[in-house]
Amino acid sequence: MRLAEKVALVTGGGGGIGRASAVRLARDGARVVVADLHLAAAQTTVQAIQAAGGQAVAVQTDVTSFDSVCQAVQEAVSTYGQLDIMFNNAGVFGDGRDNVIDMPLEEYHRVVRVNQDGVFYGIKAAAAAMRNRGGVIINTASIYAYIVDRRQLPYHASKAAVVAMTKAAALELAKYNIRVVAVAPGMIDTPLVDGWRGNAHAWQILERAHMRHALGKPEDVANVVAFLASDEASFINGHAFFVDDGAAVFKR
Repeated sequence: MRLAEKVALVTGGGGGIGRASAVRLARDGARVVVADLHLAAAQTTVQAIQAAGGQAVAVQTDVTSFDSVCQAVQEAVSTYGQLDIMFNNAGVFGDGRDNVIDMPLEEYHRVVRVNQDGVFYGIKAAAAAMRNRGGVIINTASIYAYIVDRRQLPYHASKAAVVAMTKAAALELAKYNIRVVAVAPGMIDTPLVDGWRGNAHAWQILERAHMRHALGKPEDVANVVAFLASDEASFINGHAFFVDDGAAVFKR
């Protein structure tokens, strides 16, 4: 129960990495606010936490709206009296249809609004709530902040921005005893990769992108998130941590 007496807010908590992380944080003793654009999905996560004996509430949150993110933070403070852990996890993948020349501007803005603006809003809102007591802000970046693929320029741009914002925010917020860190997952078996699931060749390419030729599980990332949120990681700040089975290390 290394997170006992802590309160955590997880965006994108209705599924995938967000759901696994919310469940893991609760298992470690945190009281969790599960924020998701889809309220029903957030409530399903809450039910899983409560069934295991944890405490959690759901809140509908649109991370592309600063006001909506602020409301989620306020929900944590009004329900549990504080906010100690903010996991800015909500994200979307690019549709992969067009190169940079043909890509509609709206596709670029769609990805950046969620992945980049949403993380900034989460950092800003959470830091305001933590400034008098300290805390930990964790952001979801990606190995795609460091390596590139075709037809994913908005995703690369947004995740590289998450890494840079993590470093900059860590520097600015250190005086408030707020740590800011990030995780950089490889390909994780979540609904974000469902588009490849029915194509055996494409799925094999995804698998072979990792050293042991298998996608990660959401729980693999959740385990790292829980560690980074704990006092055991108290001297870790300003860095993004790969959770990718070496995918960013070698050439395929």
